[in-house]
Amino acid sequence: MTATLLTTEQWQHSLIAQGATLEDGAIMHFGDAKSELAATANSNVLCDLNHLGLLAISGADAVTFLQGQVTNDVKLLTGINAHYSAYCNPKGRMLALFLAFAHYNNQLGDCLHLQFNRALLAPIMKRLKMYVMRSKVEIKDTSESIIKFGINGPEATSILASSFAKIPTQDYELVSLDNTAILKLPSTSNHARFQIFTDAKNAPLIWNALKIKAQLVGKPCWDWLEIQAGIPDIEPTTQEQFVPQMLNLDILNGINFKKGCYTGQEIVARTHYLGSVKRRTYLTSIDVSERPNAGDKVLDAMQNEVGQIVRAAPNLSNGYDTLIEMRIDAQQTGKVFWHQAPISTKTPPYNLDI
Repeated sequence: MTATLLTTEQWQHSLIAQGATLEDGAIMHFGDAKSELAATANSNVLCDLNHLGLLAISGADAVTFLQGQVTNDVKLLTGINAHYSAYCNPKGRMLALFLAFAHYNNQLGDCLHLQFNRALLAPIMKRLKMYVMRSKVEIKDTSESIIKFGINGPEATSILASSFAKIPTQDYELVSLDNTAILKLPSTSNHARFQIFTDAKNAPLIWNALKIKAQLVGKPCWDWLEIQAGIPDIEPTTQEQFVPQMLNLDILNGINFKKGCYTGQEIVARTHYLGSVKRRTYLTSIDVSERPNAGDKVLDAMQNEVGQIVRAAPNLSNGYDTLIEMRIDAQQTGKVFWHQAPISTKTPPYNLDI
């Protein structure tokens, strides 16, 4: 790892000088949240992502160790790809959702990386360390030493191409360059979406080059993009609430059913092989001004609890787009509510009928 010249906090304070508003460790907007969301839907935008936590798992036994902890096959991470993976308790309920990838022969470090909700970083790091025992494994918080930001839009590919010799072309493809890695993420319509990982020395140079052709936006805009792509999240309020299939992790290729044992594997496998998935996560919208929160319950017409909010972000209609986990039969009735407000199901970004 190259020497760190500034911390995430210092980096974000440099963004405040560019007009950013910081709340609870996240850049929320650059002065006009509504116009930033409109730009996110229609144009090219650049977003700070240092509200995300990042762990590095290194050492001779790192792959073997992590293989016994998560739902996906760690051996498939070769340094040129990424995938989602759930971390479950023994009952198969999710403690965290990782975006996992590897860096090899790169100044960002030879290790496996786990990116996830930063609010869960300390307890997840502590839990993982409990299982290291005598294995040759080091678990390190690299959230401060690796700067993260994202770019999205119809011209995102060409904007990156003007600054980098090579960029990824397939979803979840990872390209590693000197002091920088670029990951392509799923996107909507004719847009392309990428995340950039770099060190503190190069972050300002890259950011300043990209922002010439992309509008600066806050975290809610990136959350909205994640929701449109059907990417769930685990927050402190929703830990141990979901078996991975409930959040569509099987559809997102976040579960490998051939890799062998891991914590919670028996429940996850049983759900798959018995065909007993009775709950899914749906892309929805709610026409309300009050923000829905992760963990909020949703009800059917008879006031029976049928699901809960997974994540939410403001939409262009002055309401909220949401990912909601709920019973399949309840969703099919078309009569589901949050605080008496009807929930509308939108076209899903992937096929739920598997």
